[in-house]
Amino acid sequence: MKLSDEIIDALSIDCVIFGFKNSELYALLVKHGQGPTKGQWALPGSWIKYNESLDEAASRILSSQTALGNVFLEQFKTFGDLERFPDKRVITITYYALVNIDKFELEAGPSVTDVQWFNVREVPSMSFDHGHILDSCFAHLQHKIQHEPLGFNLLPEKFTLLQLQELYEAILGQKLDKSNFRRKFSKMNLLVSCNEREQDVSHRAAMLYRFDEAMYNKLIEKGFTFEV
Repeated sequence: MKLSDEIIDALSIDCVIFGFKNSELYALLVKHGQGPTKGQWALPGSWIKYNESLDEAASRILSSQTALGNVFLEQFKTFGDLERFPDKRVITITYYALVNIDKFELEAGPSVTDVQWFNVREVPSMSFDHGHILDSCFAHLQHKIQHEPLGFNLLPEKFTLLQLQELYEAILGQKLDKSNFRRKFSKMNLLVSCNEREQDVSHRAAMLYRFDEAMYNKLIEKGFTFEV
């Protein structure tokens, strides 16, 4: 059976994209360029088509509105409050991703007039229930990052221990004890020294490290528990 490329007007996808830069955590928003929410900020999102999978729809929507491509999107949660969308019943499936901001250049797609990174704690008012969706996903991230090494997706391939700590502080919203934080990561054996130091910095150059994903996968097979 050949499926239509028409939209399913009761089913949508919204994408929560987190990025990290200069010790701050950001969320990616778009400004609607048409329809009843024209001029309002929102999460990247749109309708699903009959002839595409959910994952395909999420990637298409994100790329078409922001120019972010080749991003691993993980399905988070479905939101279906009766009055979340005006005039009709719409259920939305939310995806989320953690990206290194420096790897991407943003470009507003034809259905939006602007696309920007906002500090996750200073986002503007958003259309529909997108503020609630962002808050829910952020709370999920705060819990999950303490039990899985997700944060490394937000960092450059080579990073300092200070950058790693600042990332956790930005997500958790609290200051962490430097010695205790580094001791925990040292015991887990998940960081590998690059035998390099920072370049072109005004302060004393710190050592650079990388995340050892192969070691993490081996430890998981043995029942290792990641906890910060």
